[in-house]
Amino acid sequence: MISAVPKPAPNRLAVLIGVCVSSFITPFAASSVNVALPSIAKEFGIDAVTLGWISTAYLLATATLLLPFGRLADLRGRTGMFACGSTVFVISTTLAAISTSAPMLIAVRVLQGIGGAMVGGTGTAILVSAYPPTERGKVLGISVATVYTGLSAGPFVGGFLTEQLGWRAVYFSVVLLGLIGLGLAVVIWRTVPETLDASGEKFDVLGGIIYSLTVLAVMYGFTLLPGWDGVWLILVGAVGLVAFVAWELREKSPVLDIGLFRGNAVFAFSNLAALINYSATFSVSFLLSLYLQYAKGIRPEIAGLVLVASPAMQAIFSPAAGRLSDRIEPRVVASIGMALTATGVLLLALLESDSPVGYVIACLAILGFGFALFSSPNTNAIMSAVDRRSYGVASATVGTMRSLGQMLSMAIAMLLLSVYVGRVAITPEYYRALVTSIKVAFGISGVLCVGGILSSLARGKMRPGDEPRVQPNLQ
Repeated sequence: MISAVPKPAPNRLAVLIGVCVSSFITPFAASSVNVALPSIAKEFGIDAVTLGWISTAYLLATATLLLPFGRLADLRGRTGMFACGSTVFVISTTLAAISTSAPMLIAVRVLQGIGGAMVGGTGTAILVSAYPPTERGKVLGISVATVYTGLSAGPFVGGFLTEQLGWRAVYFSVVLLGLIGLGLAVVIWRTVPETLDASGEKFDVLGGIIYSLTVLAVMYGFTLLPGWDGVWLILVGAVGLVAFVAWELREKSPVLDIGLFRGNAVFAFSNLAALINYSATFSVSFLLSLYLQYAKGIRPEIAGLVLVASPAMQAIFSPAAGRLSDRIEPRVVASIGMALTATGVLLLALLESDSPVGYVIACLAILGFGFALFSSPNTNAIMSAVDRRSYGVASATVGTMRSLGQMLSMAIAMLLLSVYVGRVAITPEYYRALVTSIKVAFGISGVLCVGGILSSLARGKMRPGDEPRVQPNLQ
């Protein structure tokens, strides 16, 4: 039977602050480093495709491990996993700041992704467990707002630090923030009562291995396209996906209860909409950072200010969007947001080398407003569609869709850079090819957003606080 909704934890504010700080740090780290990428490329003498791996390595590790860590958190404790992930993140970021080569930096980014998977697979679950369904949209909106505040601050701070002190200063600033987050994570771990709704069940080790290898094959395969190695890896991943689903249907305590997708349209289509949304939008800041600094000749500090436009809109409007999804169907709010996101991305597909910077800012503002309307209502719909005992898996699934989408977005960007620019340093003779690859990438993203609108509308009706439509797999 579905467990009764628990009473709110007495220290909900501590949970909210701790989760929000971690929600700020990860996107701040990503967006601040994006602005520093050209400086990193110059120091290490690396080409555009290798440069993309500095962003991609983190995403690959996170996408591979989010779901297994989310399931482990349901079984062994979410707050402890949250604290462990914060520790790994601080250590790996410190190593990134003292990296002596591109391979070392990429390897450390993998370790950073492992820490990010531990935190990302538990943060939302901890937050949702502490608050009643009637306040879920509000607190998720606040949490999402801190994500976008991190995204907003990252480009400006990253640009300023890169210009004044060098790219390593960006990572050191993240270390300082990470230490604050680690302290709060330990406080949550030591003071927040842990409720193990799935205690007594065993962790599906084989299912976790199959899942991780499947995601690794597919995502790494995308980065190798258009070569045949990439095609074969994607095919291997497709076979692995079939094997994973077959195994999970037989397993008494699966890593991922397939019934959550088979019998729950809200959960399934909301996750699909999230996957599409991140696939279409994540590479925007990466591509525009290259466009502004190379094609437009703008300094890193100013480029960072321009890139703030989108996450600033997201930070401003996300709390209101979350509260709105407590009152009306999240599907309606999220679908409108996806439509606005599509508009912003398609307008970016019209960029030229001589396009005014004001045009870029306007496009980013539209995109940011759309994403604000989409993100927290969509997450609200996902978390409201499952039983409490599956909060960790649902939280990890949200994070997995985000990471897979981000990885796919970067894979598309890197593929187009490889096709149009090649594995060469970006010099003036390649600027025209760079702009062409960016325009094509945004065109593809716009088409993806149209599919996201359809997925968002297809999920069906469900108001926050409704009981989940599907029972967990209790064979």
